[in-house]
Amino acid sequence: MEVGLCEAGESAEFDAKSFRRQLEDKLRGAAAAADAGYPENEGLVIDPETGIPSLKAFRADGQRPSAKRLEQEIKARMPERSLMGIVARTAYWVEWWRRFGPPSGNEPKLTDPLGRYVIVTFVKGTNMGPYEAARHIPSVSGHELSYVANKHFSIMLLNEAVSDLVNAHAHLDISQAWGDGTAVAADGTHMDTYLDNLLSETSVRYGKPGGIAYHHVSDTYIALFTHFIPCGVWEAVYIIEGLLKNTSEVQPTTVHADTQGQSFPVFALAHLLGFDLTPRIRNWKELTFYRPSKQTEYVHIDALFGEPGKNVIDFDLIETQFRHLMRVAVSVGEGAISSSTLLKRLRSGSRKNATYAAFREVGRVIRTVQLLRYLSDAPLRRRVTAATNKVESFNRFSQWIGFGNRGVIADNDPIEQEKAMKFNVLLTNAVIFHNALDIAEIVRQLLEEGWEIDPEDLAHISPYLTEHVNRFGEYSTHELGIQPEAYDPKLDVDFTPLREQELTAAGLDQAA
Repeated sequence: MEVGLCEAGESAEFDAKSFRRQLEDKLRGAAAAADAGYPENEGLVIDPETGIPSLKAFRADGQRPSAKRLEQEIKARMPERSLMGIVARTAYWVEWWRRFGPPSGNEPKLTDPLGRYVIVTFVKGTNMGPYEAARHIPSVSGHELSYVANKHFSIMLLNEAVSDLVNAHAHLDISQAWGDGTAVAADGTHMDTYLDNLLSETSVRYGKPGGIAYHHVSDTYIALFTHFIPCGVWEAVYIIEGLLKNTSEVQPTTVHADTQGQSFPVFALAHLLGFDLTPRIRNWKELTFYRPSKQTEYVHIDALFGEPGKNVIDFDLIETQFRHLMRVAVSVGEGAISSSTLLKRLRSGSRKNATYAAFREVGRVIRTVQLLRYLSDAPLRRRVTAATNKVESFNRFSQWIGFGNRGVIADNDPIEQEKAMKFNVLLTNAVIFHNALDIAEIVRQLLEEGWEIDPEDLAHISPYLTEHVNRFGEYSTHELGIQPEAYDPKLDVDFTPLREQELTAAGLDQAA
């Protein structure tokens, strides 16, 4: 099945009846599990009058003493690095710089492409202006930096270079401490632009003008894809778009998002494309739970669904619109129509349109299933919270790296604004990759000194380390000519227990 909806082991043709049965089974199963588990679910209380659920806030266990000791030791041993040196070494190792070049063969060749591309990536990634940067970097001019950035770098090539670093990071043993690449978190962070900017609108969410850097961050901490979008745009439409445009070897199947990802069309499209959308839920008052039929009632959780016989899924409509739903999903999957365009149309589309209504019904099913899972499964809530916290940490880390011009995007051209975000992510990913290598080298030293490294402790060590990175001063280019020794991706630590914990938790989720 092109859209990834067939269950494992199914050989029969997947048709409208199969799709309907699959959705009904999901909804009935999730509701039955939530109802049966409610008496033992100490973290959940459902108001019998309003039906509004409330969840008991969980306290994080806190960092284990052994993990804290390991983190302190790693931080103390991290070698001092310059940003320019980090970019140069990753360019030698991963050769992401080879992605760049002039659009045609008629352009004059650069005498030192690696050096120039490293400097431009450093300058643009930190958000420094080319002429300001030239005052601090010997042997380059602002005109030269501006020319190379405009003529040798494109959005497509920057995406490819970002994917090169993602792939290299995925092949490091140390990345297994943080995840297996199957989950990603998506969220936006506000970026200031000048007030006369074409994309500068006042954000309802952030309360100030500018744009939004919308990142998809892997469970291994590295960014898979980034958009730059205007504040007036509905962020949720980009949740799916970033997954489809990610061309790296890391292809997640689970996506976590903040409250922006709770709309019916987004849930429906994610399901049709084979993604498990599990957002973080904050405000339960505005959320509606839907019954599988008018006759269905529950012993403990019935108040969630409102009045008996109300809020019922129209499975007949879903079945009759099956071919239209599949056609749309295949079109999005093949790139004939972008997911963001489709979701915008579905959001503003006529309620009388049958295909729109069917999308809404599928979204109601999947969102209700996910809400029930979220209420029933405390470990799932912790994983979602951890994932969304991770992308928020990435936002802060990438802004720390993009310190130039006080964080304001100076360009008024939407394409150049998008490129500015891509440059920042390329530089940020280079630092993450380099930090991961430095952490792994320190762990090897500790193992040689007799330390016992618990993989669970290592999982708490974030590669978003900054204390050892020198951002300021005169930016020496001497490291551009020093080819580093090959790095070692291997690490003698058994990460199997971490994966077994995740598999056990996933099994519990599916059982629920």
